[in-house]
Amino acid sequence: MTTVRDGSAEHPEKQGAESRLPAGRSASAGRVRGNDYRVLDVPGEDFTPAMTVSVVIPAYGGQRELDLVLTALARQTYPAELTEVVVVDNGSEPPLRLPAERPAATRLIGCERPGRAAARNAGLAAATGEVIHWLDSDVVLTPGAIEAHMRWHHAAPYAVVTGYLRFTEAALPAELPADLDAYFEPAEPHAWIVDLVDRTDGLTANPQRPFSLHVGGATSVNARLIAAAGPMDDDLVLGQDTEMGYRLWQAGAVFVPEPAARAYHLGPTMRMRDKQPIDRVSHAFVADRIPAYRWLRGHPGRQWKVPYVTAVVDGTAGYDPVRASVDALLAGTVPDVSVLLTGPWDTLDRDRRAPLKDPALELVLVHGHYEHEGRVRLAATGDGGGHAGGDGAVDQAVPYVLRLPAGWIPGEDTLARLLDLARDEGLGLVNVLLRESAEGVVTARLERAAAFARARLVAAPGEDLDDAVDTVSGVVWVDGDTYGFTTFTTEARTPQGRRGAYRAGIEARAEVERLTAEAERLRGQIAKWKEEAGRWRKSAVELRREVGTLRRGVAAAERAAQAQQSLRTVVSATRRALRKRLRG
Repeated sequence: MTTVRDGSAEHPEKQGAESRLPAGRSASAGRVRGNDYRVLDVPGEDFTPAMTVSVVIPAYGGQRELDLVLTALARQTYPAELTEVVVVDNGSEPPLRLPAERPAATRLIGCERPGRAAARNAGLAAATGEVIHWLDSDVVLTPGAIEAHMRWHHAAPYAVVTGYLRFTEAALPAELPADLDAYFEPAEPHAWIVDLVDRTDGLTANPQRPFSLHVGGATSVNARLIAAAGPMDDDLVLGQDTEMGYRLWQAGAVFVPEPAARAYHLGPTMRMRDKQPIDRVSHAFVADRIPAYRWLRGHPGRQWKVPYVTAVVDGTAGYDPVRASVDALLAGTVPDVSVLLTGPWDTLDRDRRAPLKDPALELVLVHGHYEHEGRVRLAATGDGGGHAGGDGAVDQAVPYVLRLPAGWIPGEDTLARLLDLARDEGLGLVNVLLRESAEGVVTARLERAAAFARARLVAAPGEDLDDAVDTVSGVVWVDGDTYGFTTFTTEARTPQGRRGAYRAGIEARAEVERLTAEAERLRGQIAKWKEEAGRWRKSAVELRREVGTLRRGVAAAERAAQAQQSLRTVVSATRRALRKRLRG
């Protein structure tokens, strides 16, 4: 069996995926590449439903709207015996009540902690369905909406399905009409979702942020996927839906917009009324939690709760090689990076009497050097192993994981270039060939956590996980030299550091100013030359006119001279004639 050396320990190149498969995963689950869900075999009209669904409705006041919502749920075409509804009263005064017309399996529970996320989590904890259908207490589903959702969940265990909302200004009816379209239309579409879907060919054309489709008003998710991603973050003030959607994406989700799952929102949303102030509040919090929102992370040096990339380095490889790799990573052009150093840190017992004779001196030096560096975390050996998104110390919300053998030094822009390649091509794995010899192959790996999570969901027993990643996202090999990797044994440039970079920036700006001034001077000189050339052209025109006048004068003079010569000839001839006559 061929082995691959990854800088920390040898591991089989081909290894089974059984231990990584979640319980209950179907071996026949469809393999969606990227977010192109069109390959899934969705049941037709004659399918036999088998999965249970829990509709979770957080509510605060709005009894009249809730009555209509529950009535609409009682009229769904999806089997009632497979449907339960959990209404969460989030501290309403007076308390909410259940109307007479509602699904048979409807429960009303309370949640005293304020906030929609807390209420949804309370409903999630009480739900028993295989699928969780989030629903707002002012969203009325059309009769076939839940069935349209559930067809996708019968096709794949990792689907996140969002219906199409329309926002109506119609007055609240006393009872829910039989024909919803006739009563609630005309209504406005969910414009930004329609635009997002249109721009990305239905979210299939390698969209960078398909998780934006996860809205709490009318979205359904497999319960196992929520268990893998975690519940809603109730510390967030706003943006909980999007943040959870991001974690679902990291857990391997495929996001599906389903036009047949239609619903009416009773009135405009808070976001439609106050988009700018809501975005201001939301962005202040989600920037820390959603690395994919790169435009919210414009600061050149600050740290974030969830970094964009985590580099895993074997801390036992020796102080000097480890320091060379880690310092190069921290000094690169990607500031949004953290480093995970693996090693038996909990076993260290420093010898303070004879430190130079300490057999664990190299580990002690690495530990002491990075113990208080905010972007470096020391993890027990084995916690950083495996693959992106798997068990270990790497936060599953981190989009990319770089596995770098200690002693290999990335160039200043190496990591940024690898990330650009992975993002632009939608790749799940970029293998970097660092060295190949008779002893084996030394590689670095840039792994996209979402692709590995998806691969674990669909990998067959015994299938190599990298092969599964290739089918759902893509795998490439690149040459380390091409991307600027060097080794600790070569004459590697010492990281410039912030002060050096600052000075270099000052010098660069000064050079730009000098060149700008020189360009301005040359532009002025060119303007003078153009003005002078204009004068020359004007003088040339005048000279041409004078030459023309002179030429005409010369021609006239020549004609006069010719006439005079002719007159002289006539006079001479006349004189000769007179002389002859006088002589005769």
